[in-house]
Amino acid sequence: MIENEAFSCQENTDRVCHYFREVMPAPISELEYRTPYELLVAVVLSAQCTDVRVNKVTPALFRKYPTPSMLAKASEEEVLEYIASCSYPNTKAKYLVGIAKMLVERFHGRVPASREALESLPGVGRKSASVVLSISFGVPAIAVDTHVHRVAARLGLALNARTPEDTERQLMSRIPREDWGRAHHWLILHGRYICIARKPKCCQCPFASWCPRVGV
Repeated sequence: MIENEAFSCQENTDRVCHYFREVMPAPISELEYRTPYELLVAVVLSAQCTDVRVNKVTPALFRKYPTPSMLAKASEEEVLEYIASCSYPNTKAKYLVGIAKMLVERFHGRVPASREALESLPGVGRKSASVVLSISFGVPAIAVDTHVHRVAARLGLALNARTPEDTERQLMSRIPREDWGRAHHWLILHGRYICIARKPKCCQCPFASWCPRVGV
């Protein structure tokens, strides 16, 4: 039974990947950034916050603090003025200043290209590190956020995955390595606009004819 379910997960994953390779061969992040530093800051700000909101606050923030060294000299209160409209602004201001200081002190003012180094930064977990590694450095990675976790469960791409880490492991085992980076975008965009948390738009979903949880 489990073997049959695993086979079904692989089949569903193949269908999804085949579709998106055709209609969305080169997806990009909806976060606006120019450098690895700006992407890292935007990713930290995006935690439990919409990309739309993040994109509204980062232009002024980046004009004021265009480099890690300049941000490292700022106080948390000064940074807070620019990100106050984001969720958990006090915590994120603390993270951003801490990140900047570590980048300057430990990484010569540059965003590191290793998972271990990225995850040593304040407020940077596995998902955030995966986003930066994949987008900025071309390192194959699947970043699993709440959208990806939900979509993988609903479409039957992951079997009984209780955590994002479990979903990530299963997706990595079923999606070709060369598609890992763009698969994150495929699934997050599908979850953001079609397979939304409440009342998914099944009538607009290209996978509705075979989705195991249509309407759930």
